[in-house]
Amino acid sequence: MSEKMSFKQLFQSSLKSKDTEEWLDIYFNRPVGLCIALLGKRFDVHPNTVTIISIFLGMAAAWMFYYPDLTHNMVGVLCLMVANFCDSADGQLARLTGKKTLLGRVLDGFAGDVWFFCIYFSLCMRMMHHETPFLDGVSGYTIWLLAYVAGIMCHSPQAAMADYYRQIHLFFLFNKGNDELNTSQQMKEKYQQLPRKERLARIFYNFYGEYCSNQEGRTPKFQQFFKTFSQHREDAGVTAVREMFLEGSRPLMKYTNILTFNTRAICLYIACLVNMPWIYFLFEILVLTPLYIYMRRSHERLCVRCTARMNA
Repeated sequence: MSEKMSFKQLFQSSLKSKDTEEWLDIYFNRPVGLCIALLGKRFDVHPNTVTIISIFLGMAAAWMFYYPDLTHNMVGVLCLMVANFCDSADGQLARLTGKKTLLGRVLDGFAGDVWFFCIYFSLCMRMMHHETPFLDGVSGYTIWLLAYVAGIMCHSPQAAMADYYRQIHLFFLFNKGNDELNTSQQMKEKYQQLPRKERLARIFYNFYGEYCSNQEGRTPKFQQFFKTFSQHREDAGVTAVREMFLEGSRPLMKYTNILTFNTRAICLYIACLVNMPWIYFLFEILVLTPLYIYMRRSHERLCVRCTARMNA
């Protein structure tokens, strides 16, 4: 990017698309992230370094959320907010410096997983060791079971699919090859091409391949549509199908935004500040899960309609 670009121009160029950007990110998180990215560029900081800093900030937030008092929880909120700023900054820094890699993208997603794993653990320990309203007589086993359902069975697939649907939308929106829409087959091929001595790289591609495979397994109708679309991408009528897909996908982007970070974090902040962290677990299960089910079913139905249009 040009050094002579204004802050506003740099900010606009850092946005992937209006379809996939959330208002809180546009007006708050991303401008702050861009300031951090420009500072990182000035001091030649690698984007992955910013991501690693965000991991430690997220872990610090989890530690603060263990304590029930307001002061510790306010510090925890601040730490997680700054971690999210860094999460926004690493991608912008990668684009500013041209250091955008698949490793960086995966590390970015891994950072969020570490944050919330530590947060779930801390909240469970908090509810076991400190007095929590409405939890009298509730056993520790129940708390850990609730956390398992909310985190592993709900949060994890929600975040993975929200990210996948965003990347799918961007692929069709830009109508060109998109390195971020990776497939498990691509990761498997890269894994097999690596010599055995490159153990870390092989672990990385094997892990990310499993992640992609999980996303693909949850979207059978999209996989069928995408295969048909790829085979007929140069045909005359494919533009109409692409527009049809985007028209159906665009309304679903607001649900992907809800299922990523901001809405989840706001609920977490409130639950911790009022010393009722169990509210956050119930929010994951009772509010976000039905939303996730609706989003996934709607997307799959859209893909069925688009496949029928392609075949016609």
